[in-house]
Amino acid sequence: MLKWPEFDIPFIPQLSYWLGGIETFDREETRGVALSAYDPNKPHDRAVVIREFILNNFPGFTYRHKFLMVEILEDALNSPDFDFSKQFEDDYDSNTCVAWDETVVDDPRGFFEDIHKLAIEEWSDDLNKARVESRSLW
Repeated sequence: MLKWPEFDIPFIPQLSYWLGGIETFDREETRGVALSAYDPNKPHDRAVVIREFILNNFPGFTYRHKFLMVEILEDALNSPDFDFSKQFEDDYDSNTCVAWDETVVDDPRGFFEDIHKLAIEEWSDDLNKARVESRSLW
């Protein structure tokens, strides 16, 4: 079973992990300020945010972790009725809050489609490496 890179606990990917790089809870004055320069509805800004904040927010993730993260994203994208706006909702009870809430991001599904597109591009070697392995080895 695949474990978290730094912990001896099973790695079970969640769609919400994709937005970890834009979480601002208790980081409003640092990451929040940095992200406020970007508009999540402008394609260029969104691409910068995805490349610099989201895809770079998986330190220690191996090619196997990345593969499972892409897989969970693909599962959601393949569900036509999946409500991606819920991923942008603040949850102060669990200390989660992202740079833009569900009222700001005009096309939440499109945001995640762009994450998918750029993850496939940036992580192509890692994804191909994982694709040819037997998961029983993980």
